[in-house]
Amino acid sequence: MKSASSLSAKPRAAKPTSTTVKSRSKTDWARLSNASATATPTDEHPEVAMRRVVRGVVRRGLQPIPTKTAISLRVDQDVLEWFKAQGDGYQTRINAVLRAFRDASA
Repeated sequence: MKSASSLSAKPRAAKPTSTTVKSRSKTDWARLSNASATATPTDEHPEVAMRRVVRGVVRRGLQPIPTKTAISLRVDQDVLEWFKAQGDGYQTRINAVLRAFRDASA
């Protein structure tokens, strides 16, 4: 008599069937391409800030960003206010201006 825990006494699980379909894609790529070009922002999917998109595109394929060093820098109040008025990332923009000056001076 076989015990209930023996392999032959247990029912065998059905073999899973493949869910892969070997037919052509039914995706309308042209319609999706046109839709993404004319997409309008919604509450669920707000428009992405163009700065973030450009930053992501520009960084592709480039060398890693060098590490930053924290410093204390004294600048005129009106200069700082102008950079801050440009929106988030003002410190990054200040760094870019300094880098451009360095590169132009070389």
